[in-house]
Amino acid sequence: MTAELVAGIDSSTQSTKVVVCDARTGAVVRTGRAPHPDGTEVDPAAWWQAFGEATDGVLDGVKALGIGGQQHGMVTVDEAGEVVRPALLWNDTRSAQAAQDLTEELGGAGVWAKSVGSVPVASFTVTKLRWLAEHEPANADRVARVLLPHDWLTWRLLGKPEQAVTDRGDASGTGYFSPTENAYRVDVLAHAFGGRTPELPTVLGPADSAGHTAGHTEFEVPDGVLVSAGTGDNMAAALALELAPGDAAISLGTSGTVFGVAETGSADASGLVAGFADATGRFLPLTAALNAARVLTAGATMLGVDLAEFDRLALAAEPGAGGLTLLPYLDGERTPNLPGATGSLHGLTRANMTPENLARATVEGMLCGLAAGLDAVRAQGMDVRRVLLIGGGAQSAAVRAVAPIVLGVPVVIPETGEYVALGAARQAAWALAGTAEPPAWVAEGPGNRLVLDEPAEAQRAVGKEIQRRHLEVREAAHGVPAKFGED
Repeated sequence: MTAELVAGIDSSTQSTKVVVCDARTGAVVRTGRAPHPDGTEVDPAAWWQAFGEATDGVLDGVKALGIGGQQHGMVTVDEAGEVVRPALLWNDTRSAQAAQDLTEELGGAGVWAKSVGSVPVASFTVTKLRWLAEHEPANADRVARVLLPHDWLTWRLLGKPEQAVTDRGDASGTGYFSPTENAYRVDVLAHAFGGRTPELPTVLGPADSAGHTAGHTEFEVPDGVLVSAGTGDNMAAALALELAPGDAAISLGTSGTVFGVAETGSADASGLVAGFADATGRFLPLTAALNAARVLTAGATMLGVDLAEFDRLALAAEPGAGGLTLLPYLDGERTPNLPGATGSLHGLTRANMTPENLARATVEGMLCGLAAGLDAVRAQGMDVRRVLLIGGGAQSAAVRAVAPIVLGVPVVIPETGEYVALGAARQAAWALAGTAEPPAWVAEGPGNRLVLDEPAEAQRAVGKEIQRRHLEVREAAHGVPAKFGED
């Protein structure tokens, strides 16, 4: 029997990735990829071009497709359907002051957390709209609709219909959508955008169809392919991983995220945990760090070595890096909310100033930031019994060795895969099937996942000491209170 094919597209910060899968089993049969331009401000036309390049010759026979996109990015469109200005991406921090102002203007962090599940930070779309209203009012006046990156790509695939669509997962990252009420907060949008109320996408259900592809002549996208609702990148990854209670995923990509599924929404007034929705009708409490896999690359560059040698150096050092502590805020930071911070290295002595210790401190510093995120989702009621480590950074031998020590729980490395694209493909298969639940794709077996050794008690103690020192240094350097989690 000929397999029915579906495609998942991951339009991330750095590239467009495509997987074509058997709709019944999830087996990958074809892939594609194309790069995106670097930067925190990008013309969405670059994503459309990359989509065409990545899907060239890949979509033959595909019956349905879905898009998982980078969250939060502000895409503004005028009455004619043209992009008003380059999109501001999640990692653009120019709206940091806007985030602070909005938090204060609308009653404080607790009010925001209860209203929309999250406290605004520079990443969120709502803060970028405030920045636009204040700094480019003429452009703000032109805005007829506001879309997220995945919304815009879906809208283009559908031939720019009168009404754009999104899903509750991606909408929950805007700052003007309530995931618990499943409704936009247009009052919040209007306040942030200087009284303007541009059109927002219709929020589809998890298994709903957005429509069918239509009218593409610039590259080969077949007409009539079913398009699913799409979702945000973290929501798509969770769908691909089929996260269960007790699981937390840590994704080590351009950014680092810690997330898991929950039956009830979060409302963390501290702002550490974003109370997002997921792609199945549940919730996705999440913390994010701006600095993840690129910290490793930067460390290797600093030492003048490739990543393999960087791993060797880090593994040659003792846990704790001889007392060196790196705060890896190389691009500012989101959790904790330090958009203007820079990285710093603490505890240098003549004795510990070696390439090995520098490499080890880099790995430990990156993972300590994510361990703090793990503690934050625990504080919101998530029972974390194991961590699934995904993303490019999870392939590092040093990360695999250090992660169980610093995180203090069993760590699983799933088979290498494009989990955002796979989740988008699974959503497409769900929309195609029209069933109440997503298809049960072939479960992972012991041969295609790596279970790292559970940390011994002595290792847990070492890991806690590394975390304690990291948090104490963070408090001294940036005034963020040190919270050491459970003893």
